[in-house]
Amino acid sequence: MKRIALIGSTGSIGKQVLQVVSLHPEKFKIVSLLANTNYSLLQAQMSAYKPVIAGLCDAESAQKVTEIPNETTFYYGENSLYHAINCDCDIVVVASVGFAGLKAVLASIKAKKQIALANKETLVAGGELIMPLIKDNGIDLVPIDSEHSAIWQALDFDLNKKFDRLILTASGGALRDVDIDKLKDVTPKSALLHPNWNMGAKITIDCATMVNKAFEVAEAKWLFNAPLDNIDVVIHRESIIHSMVQFLDGSVIAQMAMPDMKIPIALSLCYPERMDVSVPKIDFTNLTLTFSKPDLNRYPAFKLVVDAIKKGKNLPCVASGANEEAVKLFLQGKIKYTQIYDMIDNALQNVTCQDVSLESLVYSDNLARKITLEKFAK
Repeated sequence: MKRIALIGSTGSIGKQVLQVVSLHPEKFKIVSLLANTNYSLLQAQMSAYKPVIAGLCDAESAQKVTEIPNETTFYYGENSLYHAINCDCDIVVVASVGFAGLKAVLASIKAKKQIALANKETLVAGGELIMPLIKDNGIDLVPIDSEHSAIWQALDFDLNKKFDRLILTASGGALRDVDIDKLKDVTPKSALLHPNWNMGAKITIDCATMVNKAFEVAEAKWLFNAPLDNIDVVIHRESIIHSMVQFLDGSVIAQMAMPDMKIPIALSLCYPERMDVSVPKIDFTNLTLTFSKPDLNRYPAFKLVVDAIKKGKNLPCVASGANEEAVKLFLQGKIKYTQIYDMIDNALQNVTCQDVSLESLVYSDNLARKITLEKFAK
């Protein structure tokens, strides 16, 4: 039985991890649960899964927890992450959203734990820092993102296997058919109506802007040691092919499945074994697959962030932090959808390029957020 420490248990991915665990209780045991502020859902999860350790990073929210199982030791505040990871677990699933995932990955590496990674910002902001630590400490890092899981599967679960090109697929997001000149007027509600996937709010907005896909380019670069010139992105509206790998002889291997995150989640926990996770199978007699190039007029933030990734150093971290704050502002109805681009661009123009270290990343993330909020306040 595999013992799981789940970081970010109340988010979209975290909840789906628990669905997979519930489908196969004979294979998995939740030994720790960590959330940020959602005390009510965490309390329900503690009751259902009886972890040895549970915690809330936000101390104020933790005061509202009223029921803790006898089997569970509860922590809150900064030390809760340390306790959640340094338990008797076999794998740490990092499902937290945003820059906070970097801290969880670093703590997991220090604890010599296998990592299943669903947090994008860890490698976007800190890939240059994280990947050498993964190698030096002999950590088994497995991807949960559907695109990187697809590539990982096409490479026979070998992050070091040689290839010619990586081809990331993108649905185009919830606003892919909205007239470009009307994008400035779209509401958060309409931007959250993803046509294929059921995901958390931030990543759904990132899909609409395709910032999410730019982040995945950075992830692919670090996970598979891929030159950026060898990574392509195509719009694939159906979200059936989750990504592809082209080899030197021209052969292409694609991973296909219905769009459901339980598939890559389960695979990250038990590869190379595969399990039934109650996902409908593809009907090939009723299937159309389409591909096209991303329209950079529709997705200007995609190019903006990819350019920052190409420049490297702390600039991807700046883009990530600014985007995170800008998406919050949009979801709160405080800025227009098209201003997300403006906020990222403004931060990139006003932060000095620095070499990557933990200190420079923390500084750059904080400064990008500050600059973004100051621009909004003007």
